[in-house]
Parts: sequence; C-alpha cells; structure tokens
Amino acid sequence: MAVEEDPLLTPAEVAGLFRVDPKTVTRWAQAGKISSIRTLGGHRRFRESEVKALLEAASEEE
Repeated sequence: MAVEEDPLLTPAEVAGLFRVDPKTVTRWAQAGKISSIRTLGGHRRFRESEVKALLEAASEEE
C-alpha cells in the first residue's frame, strides 16, 4: 500500500506563486508563517498543499 506524498516546492517556486522574492519566503519560514522541511543538504522545502492553502486564504482576503 503506497502512501501518496505531498510534492515539495523550493523557495523560488513558492516565491513565484506569491510574486515575492525567495528571501521573503525564507523570512516567512523563519517567522513561523509557513512550515518548511529541511533537506539533508540544509535547503528548505515547502509542502505544496500548505502553500496552496495559504494562496487561497490570501486571495480570499483581497
């Protein structure tokens, strides 16, 4: 029985979706506004489902 994994996005991919700089995404992660996963190399990755939920919430606020 295979468990479907949530795709992971890079900071640059998340930044593109929100139309912000990748450094902004890193600051959001450090501030706890978005959760991130660290790769073995120490890079941040973000769950696609969480990012899409945040995008939907942001678009509803506008």
